[in-house]
Amino acid sequence: MKHNIKLKGRLRAYLQTTLILGILLAFVNVGIYFLDIVAGICITIFLAIYIIAISILLYYNQPVILNEFISFATQYGQIQRRLLRDLELPHVLMDNTGRIIWTNKAFEAIVHKEKGYRKNISTLFPVITSEKLDFKTSTEIEISFEEHEYIFKLKKISIQEMIDNSELFSSDTKDACLIAGYCFDETQLKTALRENDEQSLAVGMIYIDNYDEALASVEEVRRSLLIALIDRKINKYITSLDGILRKTEKDKYIIILRKKSLNALKETRFNLLEDVKTVNIGNEMAITVSIGVGLDAPTYAQNCEFARTAIDLALGRGGDQAVVKTPESIVYYGGKSQQIEKNTRVKARVKANALQEIITSKDRVLIMGHRLADADAFGAAVGISCIARALDRKSHIVINDITASVKPLVELFKDRNEYDEDFIIGSSQALEIADNNTVLVVVDVNKPSITECPELIKACKTVVVLDHHRQGSEVIDNATLSYVEPYASSTCEMVAEVLQYIGGTVKVKGKEADCMYSGIIVDTNNFTAKTGVRTFEAAAFLRRYGADVTRVRKMFRDDAEEYKAKAETIRNADIYKGEYAFSVCPSEGLDSPTEIGAQSANELLGISGIKASFVATNYNGRVYLSARSIDEVNVQIIMERLGGGGHMNIAGAQMENISAENALEIVKNTVKDMLQEGVI
Repeated sequence: MKHNIKLKGRLRAYLQTTLILGILLAFVNVGIYFLDIVAGICITIFLAIYIIAISILLYYNQPVILNEFISFATQYGQIQRRLLRDLELPHVLMDNTGRIIWTNKAFEAIVHKEKGYRKNISTLFPVITSEKLDFKTSTEIEISFEEHEYIFKLKKISIQEMIDNSELFSSDTKDACLIAGYCFDETQLKTALRENDEQSLAVGMIYIDNYDEALASVEEVRRSLLIALIDRKINKYITSLDGILRKTEKDKYIIILRKKSLNALKETRFNLLEDVKTVNIGNEMAITVSIGVGLDAPTYAQNCEFARTAIDLALGRGGDQAVVKTPESIVYYGGKSQQIEKNTRVKARVKANALQEIITSKDRVLIMGHRLADADAFGAAVGISCIARALDRKSHIVINDITASVKPLVELFKDRNEYDEDFIIGSSQALEIADNNTVLVVVDVNKPSITECPELIKACKTVVVLDHHRQGSEVIDNATLSYVEPYASSTCEMVAEVLQYIGGTVKVKGKEADCMYSGIIVDTNNFTAKTGVRTFEAAAFLRRYGADVTRVRKMFRDDAEEYKAKAETIRNADIYKGEYAFSVCPSEGLDSPTEIGAQSANELLGISGIKASFVATNYNGRVYLSARSIDEVNVQIIMERLGGGGHMNIAGAQMENISAENALEIVKNTVKDMLQEGVI
């Protein structure tokens, strides 16, 4: 058997060198015979003895050399195995299904298993599933095991050339491989990184929402005490978190916190918002605050800017809430109270003056609302057109789809003797006439993606936004003037106030007053929702300009099919926990099913015990969700989780590629999750 083992390669050539040299010497010996015969005979005798000796040595010593090499290789392999076995780096070898084949001592020590453990790796680390073992060359998996955190690096080792002699795989196996795994303990590194991250700076701002109103509701001699109690409450709260609080104005504070302390605030869902409301020394109005925090920015200055943006968002959404802004996300907390209506109109006057200056500096005005415009969007657009006419500027209202809800209003402007043919235009026409001398006024929406023409916002350098919806993460960020007041009942109310402060005489025709009055009627559900003193003042202003309640009521009467659809929606409502109503509004045969869905959601609130209602309507391949509540549930934050938004009591969202029933099921699951989280 030993003679069947042969040397090859460079080792064989090295051992045969002496024999080859002897053969070369034989050729040289032939030439010596021509020079000296005696010398040639002597060399021949020596050469014969040399070749015979070398041949015998090669023949008999080859097995000895082979045995020495095999012995060395065996000892070297044992040393390697011993070194790998004693290696401090935990190492495991598995087959391609994850079954353990071999482990070293370090791996056995961390998993507390004896040598010879042959079960699947998932029995030790459940996170390593068969799907995660299906990789091409290598991969990394983060593992938490017994208060330690590891990076488990896996690498495939091909054994295709050993398949025929392997006892592990059958001969027909293709792409056979083993999986080698290495565990790197990163517990200390991650702990250090986590501790460093928790010590990072968070900048925050706290604003008292209703400072003046709350002071006005308490006796003058107690006002200083009320202020002191508020300061003490906020200061004690921030100090308990090892934070720094400084009062910058009478109703504004700046705070410096560690991220660890901010995380504690998040866990309590900023219960400071509720604690401040407990301050009461006879004040009729509860104190509410807004909090904005900037976090995880690359610089401290950027964190401060994030905090400023966050507080603006909190105030723009109605106050009484906290907003945390990071480079990746914006998270909202609170928002359970209605925003207090401001009695002063100073802001309306300032915004009116700014709007007047902007319009007079341009040649043309484009007015755009949200997609599938309603009475509020169209009425506000008509109000802005009145301002443009008073300032001697040509205006165009941009509407693509005239729904049944605004069709009666649009019909009022068909008279070509009073209004130009291009008074109402589509998106394509608007994009053609938009230039540097055009001002775009966006009404009843502050989310660019759901406007009639999002491209128009980029095409116009001067953009004005007037809206009464609470702001979300997506806003029109290039607005020259932004007037967003969530306390307002409707955008028509805001425009009616602005109209009163435009310089010169603004003439509002009766039909134009009807449109604006219609917007207030629809958004307040006939003055039953979100109605304040200024709402009635705006309605009175429009009545003076000829708004007729009877004409408006006739325009918005339901036909028989719409009335039946509302009745069907209410009849099929599913009541969850006796407090949440869910229903699907039929859309067949209806000109404006989304409007009927919204009205049905309002009607469902009339059921005793219902805190919030949700109605899904299928229209033009898209599902429209209408959410309504009275005062106990913030439906805005529910709709925001579904990509929508709105007010605390009136909100909505849209979904694509889904049925109305499935969309409603998603809403129901979202409500369940938020109830469990304690958000609503």
